[in-house]
Amino acid sequence: MSAQTLTKLSRRLNHQAGQNGRLPSVLLLTDQVRLPDPMAAADRLPRGGGIILRNYDDPHREALGRDLMALCKMRGLFLLVAGDWRLAWKLGAHGVHLPQWQTARAPVMPRHMGKPGWIITAAAHSQTALLRAARRGVHAALLSPIFPTASHPGAPVLGPIRFSRLIGQVPLPVYGLGGITVHNGLRLNNSGAVGLAAISALAA
Repeated sequence: MSAQTLTKLSRRLNHQAGQNGRLPSVLLLTDQVRLPDPMAAADRLPRGGGIILRNYDDPHREALGRDLMALCKMRGLFLLVAGDWRLAWKLGAHGVHLPQWQTARAPVMPRHMGKPGWIITAAAHSQTALLRAARRGVHAALLSPIFPTASHPGAPVLGPIRFSRLIGQVPLPVYGLGGITVHNGLRLNNSGAVGLAAISALAA
């Protein structure tokens, strides 16, 4: 799926879910290996889209975060920092993204450190993880993998039917992630997802 087609589908899902811009319409995840130049992909995101800064082991992570934050201010995008509320605070980011292991630990961050208006998302790979994320009070979850993906070769996949069923079982907006292509992306239309998240598909 081309980046333009993916963003259009994701914005349609966001509208169907009644978000109308309250949550990012599409999410780009950075990745040191699969997306060595996240700035170029981020610059192609539509206004209202979001970026999740991962690059956990990158010694230049903070510098990249500052560059992405500057781009977000110019383009009307959201920046979430994965796994590090301190860095999110330092960058003036729009929120944080919690890897699944972080939602299993409490507290994930001091309550007084969350800024008013912050968006908090969480990764989930099962119904249990989705329900746990909802109990943590996050604003949305990224549920994956929907389809086979290069990030986790051989991992069990949800498929679009189970993905949609799980969305209906949790009181939480859910983004789809994992192996989305031009051949399978449209199968997620009317799934109940609030949008889509991707790495390489948003760089095409």
